[in-house]
Amino acid sequence: MENLKKKTFFTIFIIISLFAFVFAIFFNVQTYHREYVGILNNLTRMKNLTIERHEPFDKEMKPINDELRNRKVMDYEVYTFILNNNNEIVDKISHSDNDISDEIITKAKNIIANNNTNKLKIGCLYWNKYAYNYVESNSLTIVNITNTRNTLLTNLLISLLLVGIGELIIYIISKKITEWITKPVVMSFNREKEFVANASHELKTPLAVIMANIDCLDVNKKNEKWINNLKSESDRMSNLITRLLDLSKTEYLKCENFTKNDISMIIEKRALIFESLAYEKNITIKTNIVEKVYFLCHKESIDELVSILIDNAISHGKENSEIIINLITEKSEIILEVINKGEPIPNDECEKIFERFYRNDESHNRKSGRYGLGLAIAKNIVNAHNGNIRAYSKDGYTTFEVKFKINEH
Repeated sequence: MENLKKKTFFTIFIIISLFAFVFAIFFNVQTYHREYVGILNNLTRMKNLTIERHEPFDKEMKPINDELRNRKVMDYEVYTFILNNNNEIVDKISHSDNDISDEIITKAKNIIANNNTNKLKIGCLYWNKYAYNYVESNSLTIVNITNTRNTLLTNLLISLLLVGIGELIIYIISKKITEWITKPVVMSFNREKEFVANASHELKTPLAVIMANIDCLDVNKKNEKWINNLKSESDRMSNLITRLLDLSKTEYLKCENFTKNDISMIIEKRALIFESLAYEKNITIKTNIVEKVYFLCHKESIDELVSILIDNAISHGKENSEIIINLITEKSEIILEVINKGEPIPNDECEKIFERFYRNDESHNRKSGRYGLGLAIAKNIVNAHNGNIRAYSKDGYTTFEVKFKINEH
């Protein structure tokens, strides 16, 4: 259920966020393009007006085209420098109300000195201060794009700020939409859990009565087979009901009931208890456990978690092999690993094995009286402690890895 909520939330969040990002990018690209075209048009227009003089200025200083001198530009600071045959500045024209500053004149001289051929340069409007169009022995047009750069950067920062605020709003909206979409599924899932818990409780008492009555029956050669079958199936049903009740309990674990426990000691004790069961399959249990690792937890549930993982490793482990149990602390995490040598888990089943009643080997589980609930109970316990559990197979070994955040309480 939690995975469904997470997937629904992230799907909604990503889709809405993409729209917000696309809009912000579109707005900034459009603004950038408009400014770029405006600067390019001004540079091209001034160049064309200077070229209309047909020939460069000579020593006699032919008059400048009146249209060039009288041309005014409202949105940008545009300056034209008229050059003679020796590439020397012979006249300066400001096409705005600003006077030509020494900085602009210095910039013009540097451009002329560093360019041997005609060149139009605008560059990146987010970084450059000037754009220019240089025509050798004719003219140089410079556009001061400082104000444009500042405007574009301001628009970009505002867009990022709005997107950041928008992401917070989108997060809240996504949460609400997720709750609305998953509400019917959550209600159905909760009803199913309540039904399983209630049905298990209701079945427990009559089953106990049935088992007690079976024990009171007289066994003879005629009915021995049938009574043994009744006992066997009653025991199987009793085990199933017990596991269902265990599953129900783990789904309602409360952190208020957690206490600080030495998880190292819990694992050591469980490993010792299971040594006799492992011995029957000639399996040895090897432990690498860091001492005195304390964890705020529900002790009985952690004990059940470790039991499930070790029992699972023994059940699916090969004879004459070993099971390795590791407990380490790494940065802010407690890591528990139970490793056994056996049939590998297919990659597409590594998540499915934690589902209720999932059994990848039907015949094996039926013979051993398993119902596919153990790993589902383990996952519930881990989730209740805000941890993560995963399984994977590599080089003939299967590893069940549990990670808990180290709590300071």
